[in-house]
Formats: sequence, structure tokens, C-alpha cells
Amino acid sequence: MIAQLAIGTVVIMINAVIQAEMFAAFAQHLEKVIIHLRRTFRRFANTATIVICVLFVMSVQTVNVWVWATTFYFTGVFQAFEPALYFSLVTFSTLGFGDIILDERWRLLSGLTAANGLLSFGWSTAYMVELVRRTQ
Repeated sequence: MIAQLAIGTVVIMINAVIQAEMFAAFAQHLEKVIIHLRRTFRRFANTATIVICVLFVMSVQTVNVWVWATTFYFTGVFQAFEPALYFSLVTFSTLGFGDIILDERWRLLSGLTAANGLLSFGWSTAYMVELVRRTQ
């Protein structure tokens, strides 16, 4: 149990750092992106900006899912990477189909993955609201 909590805490911290750094880097360049898109797309510049922001935020979520999948794979929870990635995605998104469940020795990690995803999507939503506000 302690090992699961320790591993999960480390992965959550790694994901928080990745998300914070990627969001900060994108925010630094957003004004340049908006100016370029206004010249290129004119009337549709705000829509183009929002689409780019959505794709960026989804790429951050994708990185977070891959961090969890890599953790599941290298700790031996899954013997192949594809099920580790699938499980990470459905758990991180809190969809949780339930067609793949973790062994009793590792099941706390599924809850930590879902908690990480819930917070990450909430943070991403707040970030998107701010990005949309800045495009106006």
C-alpha cells in the first residue's frame, strides 16, 4: 500500500510539473500566436486561436496519460504497453470502463490516476477559460 501511494504521489507531482511548465511556456507565446492568427485568419482568428489552444491542452493531457502508462508498464502492472496506455486513458479521464482492472496489489494506483485526471482536467478547464478571455 505504501509503495502504491509513493509511486502515485511521485507520478502526480511529475504530471503537475509537466502541466505547469507546458501551460506557462504556451502562455508566454500566446500573444505572438494571436497576432499571427489575426493576420492570417482575420475574422476567424479567435476561432483559430481557440482551436490551437484546445489542441495544446489536449496534448498536455496526452502527455499526462503517457506518464501514467509508462509508470504502469515499468512497474510491471501491465506486461504490454498498449493495455497500460488504454487503462491510463480510461482511468485518467475518469471514464473507467472496468473492462481492465488492476490486481489487488496495485489497485490504489487506479484511484490516484483518476484523482490526478480529475484535477488535471479541472485545471485545464480554468486555463482554457483564461485563454479564451485573452483572445477577445
